[in-house]
Parts: sequence; C-alpha cells; structure tokens
Amino acid sequence: MSKPTKPRRIVLKFGSGVLTRKNAPGLDLKQFSRISAEVAALIHAGHQCVAVTSGAVAAGTSALSLSERPTDLATAQASAAVGQSKLMRAWETAFARYKLNVAQLLLTYSDLDSYVRRANAGNTLERLLAAKNVVPIINENDSVATEELSFGDNDRLSAEVATLAGADLLIILTQVDGLLDENGKVIPLVRDIDRVKGFANGNKGRFSRGGMISKLEAVRMAVDAGIMTVIMNGGHPDRIAAVIAGDALGTRFLPQRKSLSAAQRARRS
Repeated sequence: MSKPTKPRRIVLKFGSGVLTRKNAPGLDLKQFSRISAEVAALIHAGHQCVAVTSGAVAAGTSALSLSERPTDLATAQASAAVGQSKLMRAWETAFARYKLNVAQLLLTYSDLDSYVRRANAGNTLERLLAAKNVVPIINENDSVATEELSFGDNDRLSAEVATLAGADLLIILTQVDGLLDENGKVIPLVRDIDRVKGFANGNKGRFSRGGMISKLEAVRMAVDAGIMTVIMNGGHPDRIAAVIAGDALGTRFLPQRKSLSAAQRARRS
C-alpha cells in the first residue's frame, strides 16, 4: 500500500506510443480517460502536474490517409498541424470530467534558448499552476520546429520543461517497463547514468520517434538539474501515484546535484 506523500511539482511526459492505438492510426481515447483520472487525483491531492505530450503527428495521420508515421518532414509537419487540435481536444475532454481546464503551450527549442522567451514561458507556467484548476499541456510546435520530429519524441523537451518549472520529479511514461539490463530485467535504481548507458537502444514504436537513448539523454539533463527522474511503463493503471509514493516501479534515477535550482528555491521559500 502506497503512503500519502507531501505535495510536489511533477512533470509527466507521455510518449506517442502511450497515447495512440496499437493496431490503427489515431489516438487511444481510453488511455486519455485513464491517464486524466490518475492525474486529476494527484492534483486534487495537492500536487502540481504538468503534462508534456507527444501524439500530434499520430493524431493527424488518419486525416491525411496515412497508415504509419510519415518519414518526410513536410508531411510530418502537416500531420502535426492537423493533429494538434485533435490532441488538445482529447486532453480537454478527458480532464473536463474532473472540473479541470487545460492550457496549451507550444514551445520550440529556440524559445527555451532565448532568455526573454524562456522567462516568459516560465512565468506563464507559474501562473497556470497557481490557478490550481488548470493542467498545462506542453508540446513542441511541430508544425514549425523540427527537433521533436527528428529526435526523441519530446524526451528532451520534458527535461527542459522540468528544469524550467523547478520540478521535484520527472516521470517519462513509455511503452517499456524501464531501463532493462542484459537479461531483460528492469534496473530499479540508477545512481550513475554512464554505468548503464550501454543498455540503451534506439528502438522506436510505429508512431513514435524516441528510443531509450534519447530518454537517457533527457534523464541526464534532468538529474544534472537536481530533479529525480523515473522511466516507467505508461500502459498500466494506477502506477503513476504508486511511483510518486515511492514504490519500486520502473527505473528511478537519482539526482546528481544536492543543491536546489533557482526555481525550486523560489517555490519552496
């Protein structure tokens, strides 16, 4: 039985493979329903939750009569342009059942590299979280940017957002149970990423671009910023709250820095 935990700021990254149907193009609305119920329970318990979502390209494939993720950039961006509204509608409908609103933030890496735009994004995020009834839903602006379309299925973006938000915890939800060792068993705890990076592979799903390599790169960024990070399977119910409570699920990566970030210090003061 998981014990109640003190309120924390949590960034949850949902990969395309978690949010899409397995054998057909399009979003898996049952997953949205289940995930929103779990996230809503966290928010009502006092946690602050930010969702970094992939899935726009996958959501737009059926409108463009595609059976798989497009391989050329123009078609991928067109699919994202069609699919982004479908993706947000799915989140909005799912969270509305719990009297929670959603806010869309579309970012590019140039936004995060710019001091002014990064500060503006951070201020917007703080104001949304202060409302207590809003779930920020963040995606890369795939119709104009190329990083997520080419690398990592928003893995890096989730680490950037966790750092920007001064998060206490980043959870990367994917299609596997965690980082697996040479025998296919989950490695429950990692203190040094360099010692386990040889276990990563670049395998990707039908509608996703990320693999464990890109996830470990994102983990390194987060733990270097002092943020505990977990990679876990997003296909099982009730595991998000369990891992937040400290249950040994997925692979947990310990932060490398003991000092708090500026955002974390400001929020906890």
